[in-house]
Amino acid sequence: MTDMTALSQRRRQTAYWLTAAALVIACAIILLIMGRAPICKCGYVKLWHGVAMSSENSQHISDWYTPSHLIHGFIFYYLLWLIGRRRPLGLRLCLAIMVEGAWEIFENTDFIINRYREATISLDYYGDSVLNSVSDVLFMVVGFFAAARFPVWLTVTLAVAFELLTGYMIRDNLTLNIIMLIWPLDAIKEWQAALSSR
Repeated sequence: MTDMTALSQRRRQTAYWLTAAALVIACAIILLIMGRAPICKCGYVKLWHGVAMSSENSQHISDWYTPSHLIHGFIFYYLLWLIGRRRPLGLRLCLAIMVEGAWEIFENTDFIINRYREATISLDYYGDSVLNSVSDVLFMVVGFFAAARFPVWLTVTLAVAFELLTGYMIRDNLTLNIIMLIWPLDAIKEWQAALSSR
């Protein structure tokens, strides 16, 4: 590899990193323009909030839904590898951030917020803070890079373990979340509600 080729590759990698950062910042700005609270309305920031059924859920840096965003990273890495494995990793990362950022924006529209409140047991859900949304995107990035480094069997094992753990702890996870948004089932809603009544 010539010095010019190496320099060109470094410049391209720098451009991807700058683009990735700009996409995360753009997501935060759009959410602020939409009127989302920068941080929890409680007035403080926590690294972890472990009470899923509370007004502080999805307001801090991490919570029981963080594993779902790590799994998003796993999924995006493998989907983009399947359809664009010859493309640079940095480009694929930027595409993954665009998709995750678009979801965070869509998730915080009145349509989805009301959908969560009507179709699931998330009666106290009023949308994410900007801090939580940005953290969700960054956890997706962690999952993306983990999938790039780990063998497939380990990535799949982690995804299943995350789903089982969150399913056990809060009776919700990525799979159940998707089901309840697309095709709500009373049996799941009742099972989830039973946890809050204990």
